[in-house]
Amino acid sequence: MRLYLASTSPARLATLRAVGVEPILLASHVDEDAAVAAAGPLTPPQMVELLARLKAEAVAGRTVDGDAIDGFILGGDSAFELDGIVYGKPHEPAVARERWLLQRGREGQLHSGHWLIDHRGGVAHGAAGGVSTSTVRFAEGITEEEIDAYIATGEPLQVAGAFTIDSLGAPFIAEVRGDPHAVVGLSVAMLRTLLIGFGVSWPAMWNRSL
Repeated sequence: MRLYLASTSPARLATLRAVGVEPILLASHVDEDAAVAAAGPLTPPQMVELLARLKAEAVAGRTVDGDAIDGFILGGDSAFELDGIVYGKPHEPAVARERWLLQRGREGQLHSGHWLIDHRGGVAHGAAGGVSTSTVRFAEGITEEEIDAYIATGEPLQVAGAFTIDSLGAPFIAEVRGDPHAVVGLSVAMLRTLLIGFGVSWPAMWNRSL
């Protein structure tokens, strides 16, 4: 059974590979800001599920090497919420620095949206989605020198909330309550549950030797 990942996220790819799944990567090119603006007021979980759905749907009609998609399409999106405000990717060093000064020693929620389309046989048969939310607590006493050094690596600029838990940002995270894979960007537990809903067992997805 093939999984088509509507994302080019290195973290999502690494997560899937670590659990025995080698996906086919397809960039979705969804204008996220425009999609959220058009949708009107959304809660953070509603927003990440909407964007996950749009990403999956954006690649559903494509072909891969001339062949129709035959398997499952997975879209994903993540956002970090602190004090009721949603923070996506900071992109700019100054923005990332401001966020770290705000969030150090505190905790917020990382929302990870998922949307799975059953596209077996080259035709969409149905879809299902869900959101996994985890609480992330940042370490106390993170210095400005540490923040500046971390930002200088470039890593926090392209990730939701300006942090990772599986790479250079890990030492600055004191605790994760919930699914740690969801914080990375993809809850494999939720993916398994969604697949079961389509009558597919998790071992059927294994296509990579560990």
